[in-house]
Amino acid sequence: IVLNNLGSLSHNQGDRDEAAACYQRALSIREEHYGPHHPWVAQSLNNLASLYRELGKYDEAETFLQRALKIAEALVGPNHYRITNCLNNLAAVYMGQERYEEAESFFQRSLDIRKRALGSTHPAVATSLSGLAEVAIAQGKNTDADPLFQRALQIREEKLGADHPAVAVLLEKYAALLKKLDRDAQSREMEARAKDIRSKRALTQRTEVRD
Repeated sequence: IVLNNLGSLSHNQGDRDEAAACYQRALSIREEHYGPHHPWVAQSLNNLASLYRELGKYDEAETFLQRALKIAEALVGPNHYRITNCLNNLAAVYMGQERYEEAESFFQRSLDIRKRALGSTHPAVATSLSGLAEVAIAQGKNTDADPLFQRALQIREEKLGADHPAVAVLLEKYAALLKKLDRDAQSREMEARAKDIRSKRALTQRTEVRD
């Protein structure tokens, strides 16, 4: 646990070499003590995959995530919501590799599981919808991405609040799409809303520091 935490700290501080060393050491220890199919082994594999994906080492990231997914599926089954983060992470790796059909398949699987397990208005559903929208954009299917972003935005606003940072992230992504669709006025509106959310958030944080 200590090595894993040190790896996370180094990762957050941008020291990726140290993070990789800590994560790899934590993985080796966990495999030795708990065996290759333990949940903590899957956690270490996910940590390494996240790091390698940031470095653009998609093949390595995919290998780690495929192992983590197999462990999770063996523990909870192939349709449990606990595997959906791993599915989304694999989809993101496939996006980086321009394997868009596979990325779409994994985001869709994640979406279907989350809808069944958590309900169609859960914030996690919005994350999967956003992933599908980004796959559509990468494939040049901008009009297909539009309703996906709209639904994701609606869910986040209803469940998290209109001023939540996660709403700002989606507004910015949606604004970029609207620009591609030559809907400039709507794009500017989304950008302005996102900027307003971030400004309010920054002001709140400064106030909390002073208090």
